[in-house]
Amino acid sequence: QVQLVESGGGLVQTGGSLRVSCAASGRSFSGYAVAWFRQAPGKEREFVACFSRSGGFTYYGDSVKGRFTLSRDNAKKTVYLQMNSLKLEDTGVYYCAAGRGVITSSLGNHRAYTSWGQGTQVTVVA
Repeated sequence: QVQLVESGGGLVQTGGSLRVSCAASGRSFSGYAVAWFRQAPGKEREFVACFSRSGGFTYYGDSVKGRFTLSRDNAKKTVYLQMNSLKLEDTGVYYCAAGRGVITSSLGNHRAYTSWGQGTQVTVVA
């Protein structure tokens, strides 16, 4: 399995930007769907964005469309989530996840992913 390490979280004001990273160790993301989920205190884990297994498609949760952008650097085995126009409700722990057998209809389901990072805190303040 691929091991994942997130970084780049922090404190930012509303309307600001932040980029979080997910680095793979041990092996590359080749053949894996790679996703970001987030979880706020007392709430369910929420789908944010993902790459399909082929890497050729990206999907975004409705609440972040137009504000967040996924990108990847295969040479660095790293996936990035650029977050712009941040809102208070974007606050939470952001988790990177990867899975080899994630079909298209399950890309937004956190239960479909088998590898998880430790999470990175993103806090948006007024």
